[in-house]
Amino acid sequence: MTHAPSRLYEEIAYVAYHFHWPLDDILDLEHADRERFVTQIAALVDHTSQGTPR
Repeated sequence: MTHAPSRLYEEIAYVAYHFHWPLDDILDLEHADRERFVTQIAALVDHTSQGTPR
């Protein structure tokens, strides 16, 4: 299964921005794993922006 290139770039940029991981490391992740990281980062960002400790 392939994923839309625009979605892939969004996921890569999001993970790279928040975790500062190199591109090759992010690309080595399975899509499902990358999606999990995106979801977890979003939850952390949401909690932080609301001032809720995690």
